[in-house]
Amino acid sequence: MTLSLVLACFWAVVANILAMTSSTDNHWRHAYGLIIIGIPILGYVTMQHGPWLGLLVLAAGCSVLRWPVVHLMRWVRLRSFRGPAE
Repeated sequence: MTLSLVLACFWAVVANILAMTSSTDNHWRHAYGLIIIGIPILGYVTMQHGPWLGLLVLAAGCSVLRWPVVHLMRWVRLRSFRGPAE
């Protein structure tokens, strides 16, 4: 197993451990940290193994961090229907 996949698996384990802990801000600080750390790992996996495995790791990350993705999609949808800056 390559270093990039080991890092991606370690990221997933840490994300699940952080999800099991209690938090006063509904885990948003953990989510921001995981996003900051996960983006370079995703790029590293994609660089070493190609776009298909990169998309698989991206889907796994989105399933772990589903609420930031949901809020991003709502923000994009709101911006796209509103039109240019009002």
